[in-house]
Order: sequence, then C-alpha cells, then structure tokens
Amino acid sequence: MSGKSPLHTPLPHDSGELHVTGTARYVDDIPVPSDCLHLAFGLSHEARGVITRADLSPVRNSPGVKLVMKATDLPHANDVSAAAHDEPLLAMGEVFYHGQPIFLVAADSHIAARKAVRKAKITIDPRPAILSIDDALAADSRFEGGPVIWENGDATNAINGAPHRIEGAIEMGGQEHFYLEGQAALALPQENGDMLVHSSTQHPTEIQHKVAEALGKPMHAVRVEIRRMGGGFGGKESQGNALAVACAVAAAHTGRPCKMRYDRDDDMIITGKRHDFRIAYRAGYDDDGRLYGVDFTQYARCGWAADLSLPVTDRAMLHADNAYHVPVMRITSHRLKTNTTSATAYRGFGGPQGMLGIERVMDHIAHDLGLDPAELRRRNFYAAPLDGGKKTQRTHYNQSVKDFELHGMLADLKKSADYIGRMQAVADWNAENEVLKKGLAFSPLKFGISFTLSHLNQAGALVHIYQDGSVHLNHGGTEMGQGLNQKVAQVAASIFGLQVENIRITATDTAKVPNTSATAASSGSDLNGMAVKAACTRLTGRLVRFLSGHWGVKPVEVSFGDGQVYGGPNSMPFSEASNLAYQARISLSATGFYRTPKLSWDRIRGRGRPFFYFAYGAAITEVVIDTLTGENRILRADILHDAGSSLNPALDIGQIEGAYVQGAGWLTMEELVWNDQGRLLTHAPSTYKIPACSDRPDIFNVALWPGENRADTIYRSKAVGEPPFMLGISAFLALSDAVAACGDDYPALDAPATPERILAAVKRMRA
Repeated sequence: MSGKSPLHTPLPHDSGELHVTGTARYVDDIPVPSDCLHLAFGLSHEARGVITRADLSPVRNSPGVKLVMKATDLPHANDVSAAAHDEPLLAMGEVFYHGQPIFLVAADSHIAARKAVRKAKITIDPRPAILSIDDALAADSRFEGGPVIWENGDATNAINGAPHRIEGAIEMGGQEHFYLEGQAALALPQENGDMLVHSSTQHPTEIQHKVAEALGKPMHAVRVEIRRMGGGFGGKESQGNALAVACAVAAAHTGRPCKMRYDRDDDMIITGKRHDFRIAYRAGYDDDGRLYGVDFTQYARCGWAADLSLPVTDRAMLHADNAYHVPVMRITSHRLKTNTTSATAYRGFGGPQGMLGIERVMDHIAHDLGLDPAELRRRNFYAAPLDGGKKTQRTHYNQSVKDFELHGMLADLKKSADYIGRMQAVADWNAENEVLKKGLAFSPLKFGISFTLSHLNQAGALVHIYQDGSVHLNHGGTEMGQGLNQKVAQVAASIFGLQVENIRITATDTAKVPNTSATAASSGSDLNGMAVKAACTRLTGRLVRFLSGHWGVKPVEVSFGDGQVYGGPNSMPFSEASNLAYQARISLSATGFYRTPKLSWDRIRGRGRPFFYFAYGAAITEVVIDTLTGENRILRADILHDAGSSLNPALDIGQIEGAYVQGAGWLTMEELVWNDQGRLLTHAPSTYKIPACSDRPDIFNVALWPGENRADTIYRSKAVGEPPFMLGISAFLALSDAVAACGDDYPALDAPATPERILAAVKRMRA
C-alpha cells in the first residue's frame, strides 16, 4: 500500500479554487424564480419609545410593493429569539433599540423594497433610554434578576492577607463581526404548505425551529439548507433568524419565493455585536508575584434582549483564570439590559473578555513588582501534568487540569522568538528614542472546548457509498470558510483508504441530518468528525464482513488503502468492492452519531466539568507607538499553538493567523461608537475599521506545538477555531508596555487601544 493517508496532511481548502475564481455559490447567488419577492425591514429611529402613529399607506402605494406586514399581521409566533422568547420579529407597540424592525415590506426588487420602507410615517414617543453600563446599574436593569456570583474560597481574606495588593479596572469595547457575506435568506414555498429555506446560518436547526414556529407547522414541514457562508464568527449563530422567518412568513402569505439580504449599513445597525465589558479587580500576591486570591466584578452590556448573553457571560467567568492557578477566586457577573442592539455570540464567546481581565491583573502585578511579565505568568501557571495526570490542580469551577502544556510551550517560544534578547533590545531602543517607543509582551491561553449547554455536544452524519465507489457525505456542521468540510472529508477518506477527491460533501441540510447543533464553540471538527467516523466505520464493517466471506479470509485480514481493498493474497479497487457489495444487496448507507463524553456542569453553582479538554497557545508580540500621535504598528508576532495532532496543518495555521489578527483588531482598532440617542455611528466600512493586510505583523511566525490531544478526540486533534483569537491579547499588552516606557506609573490602558487612547495614556504618563 503506497498511498499516503490524507489525515494530518496540509491540503488546501476544498472550495479554495471556487473562492478565488468567484464561482463559489452563496445564498445571494442562488438563481431565483422570476416571481421572487425581495424583502426589507422598516426600522426604528429611536432607541426606546412607544409607537403612537404608523401610517404605512405610502409604503403600500410605493412602486413594486406587493406586501406590507406589521406585528398584528403575523399568523403565528412573533419571535426570533435564540431561547428566551423575548425578541419579536416585528415591534409590538414599543421599540427597544435604534434599528429595531417595525414592519416588513415585500417588493418585486431589492431596491424597490428599500425605497418603500423609507416612506413610512411613523411617530415614536421617546422614553429615557438605558444605553451604558452605568445607566443600567443606576436603573437596576439586568437579566437573571441580579448578579451571578461564583466563589472558590474567601477572596477577601486571601487578598487582605497577602503581602501585596493591587486594584483597578479595564474597559473593553465590543466588536462587529464584519463577515464579508452579509446576512441573507431565501424561502421557497413547497407543496402541502412546506417551506424550503436557504439561510446563511451557523445553526440550520434553529432556523428550522423558528420558521416552523412562525408558520405554525411541525419541524418536518421546514427544510433548511446551507452550502457555505462567507464568514460567520458567531454572527450567524442566531442573527439570521429574523431574515429566514420574515422570508418564510411572506412566502407562505403570497405563495411566492421571498428573498432578503441586509445592506451593510442595515446589517451593522440591526445585528448584535461582541459584548463590551468593564472588569474591576482586586488581587493579592507575594514578593515573587504568586497569586493569593483575585476578586473580579464583570459588567457586561447585553443589549435589549437575552439572545445568547447568559452563556456568553458564563464563559467569561469560566475563563477568568486563563492559564493561571488562582487559589482563591470570587467572580461577580452583572448581565446588564440596555437599549442597544442585543449583543450576541462572537468568536471566543465571552472567553476573550474573561481572559483579558486576568491578563490585566498579571500585567499590573508585573509592573508593580518590576518583574519580567513572562516569568511572572510562568510562576502562576497551572502545574504540568504529573503521575499520568493524577496529581492535578483544579480550576475555580472545580475541573481538573490534566493536560496543561504551557510550561514547555513558553520555554520553546521564548527560545525561538529570542525573547530575552529582544527584551533588552526594546529597552535599549526606548532609552535612546524619545518619540517612538517599542513594547514587547507575552500572553498565553487555556481555552475550554465544549458547549457549556451540555445537550448541544452531539452531532450526526449521513454517508452513502455508491456502486461506483464514490462517496457522498453529509453532516450537521456548517462551512463558513474555516475548512470544516475538508477536514471531515479527510476523516472519511482515511477510513475508506481513498483520497479526498473521492469524497463529496454536500450542503448542510436538516432533511439529511436532523437536530444539529450550531457550528460554534470550536467544536465543528470534534463533533462532526467523530459522527462521520462512526458512520464510515459502520460501512467498512459491512464491507469487511462481506469481503471476508467472498474471499474466504478472516475479517482482520481485510484492510483499506491506496484506493484498494486488501484481504490476504487478494485485492481489488474500492470501486469494484462497492459494486460487488451492491450486487450482494449489502446496505451502503449509514448514519453516525457522537456525543461528547465526561461532561457535567451546574451553571448556577459554577461547578463541574463543562469542558472535555483545553486548547493552549502562546504568543509574543512586538509593537511601536508614536508618542506624538498615538499611531502604532505591530512589528512582529511569534505564535506557538496547540492543535493536538492536527488533521490539516495548513488549515489550522490559516485559522491561527486570521484569529490573531482579528483578536488584535478587537483590542487595537475596532471601535463601536453610539451617540447619546443610542444611534450606532460606526455602521459602515468608512467609520468602522477592521485590520487590513497592511496591519498584519511584518514578521509573522506561526508554528504548531507537536504532540497529540490527551483526550480521545477525532484522531487526537484539537479544536482551533476560537482559541487563537485570544493570542491577540499579546498585541494589546505590548502597546501597554510601550506606553509604560513613557513614565513610571502603570498605564491602565483601555481597549480598543486606538491612537486616541494611546496618546491620552502617554500624556498621563508624562504628566
């Protein structure tokens, strides 16, 4: 068998050629029937108020308009929330954020619908809007009725009894997803009142559920299909519900296909963002910088509806330790309700905010004691696994850390990045240069992998072998550019002894694989890879039993590889074996199912094992700032990331590079600005800046940590979607280090560290 298994091989993205040639088909590219209607929402111009007049007759009389609907026209449920049933599709007499949909228009073209919605004569009696964290605290406006508190020991006594103490606070902004493909949906009426929905979504089953609810139908009457997304980052986990439901309701009402896509401005105004946080902290530590205890108070601005804010803020609490063993910790989490767009899932799902809190603490302590920040962090790391992982430390939520990798990773990264030499070079530079100051920083990450809502940790797959030996595969994950389908194809190909060209993965479809979980929580490859493996193994088992009898050999002698099936002295092409099995009436279709083991989580008490395993990473970033303007550049980034036994190193390195840049963008340049009336001012590419190619580090070194996952995952790989996003924290810390070179005080920089904030911090330091 000379053929090489496609597993652990750096293969290109399966749709890479389609992407670069512009032939990859997205929802907005699907050819539609000539009678297709196009939809648009009429939006609120107030952040909070009561609708006192809604004259929609000019809208109905606008050219091309075929349908206008308000909340009272909806046939069944008026709800597009992820879970809490608190998010109506169309406002019901009151509005709760600027940009909230009030009515729906269907017209014979996209531009006709957009023009029509602007003709509405709507009067809203404004009410005092709760816009900020401070507003919400003053009004006691919150979700869950009060703060959520997790305690592991007596933090007050531990901190007060420590030789040294610090306290402070950090503000961190939200983040727009800025997927290249905007939100889009297409609904096609079927016979018997059924509905086919094409949606740009990370969660087809949720779309199916919400559409069925809105139509008053069982879920079997709704089929949802998604071939690919042009980016998601969490912004298509729940935010696509409104478009899909609107299209389905209008299609059911008119009997005509209905399509909806947001223009970029509407997309940014209507949809949720990353939660912005304020984290206040107190910490106690000894002369060596080792922590005695930490007390965090996390304030999250959640927006007007619950959406996914509760699990997001839970995960921020779960990652408040990052890579550090904190002997005693208390976390108080305020989930604040405001009259802004409902904050939602975003890559890292609250983890980045929680990690940034503890990284600020570590940075502050290092500055206070005058210690090397990387060494201080190492001293507080969780212990490396000993005794086969039996002697382990526990997190503040009582999960054992049995797979800690960062001691070795830090040592290797410091050596490869010449950390010690560059620290001295930065110090020398700063001593000689008054205007340009450099900064160098290290940050680690420990990120838990699994959905914290335990029942979501399941996946299914459907695999067919055709009589010519070609393989058709479907699974519950969604492809958003991350390469999930290629990884899953590699899994199937390796089991059948084929190359990935023999495997065809088709659009995710609720009619093929039911009850799917969102492609989120970095679990796409973990869950769906294992489900596909189960289905493929079932099929090879049938082939083995058939061929062992056909050849008169023992089942253990039958194997697959190099496009062939082998059995003792016999062999034949996989295609011939498939045809023989078909003629012998052997079933060549199988389903597979997987559920993540060993999970147990009590979110109220904050105790248990919410994660199957942890992914690790380490980054060193060097920056330079202009102390006269606050302008800055990332000069170099060195990253060592733990992807376990990578299924596809090329795809994983690409994910790491993109995640780092996106994480650095969140903390350095991406700034969301609302005015005093609750209007989002940064609602277009002209006013909201994401990192461009020119913003990436000039020197960008990314390597994978060798080794395999200690947990029994798909071929011992590790999730890689979300974890490296947090490596961008090192860029923020490096900017803080550069500002610190301007004086003796701790800079206490807030995020995003825009040029304005950097300049203000420099002036504070020099004052």
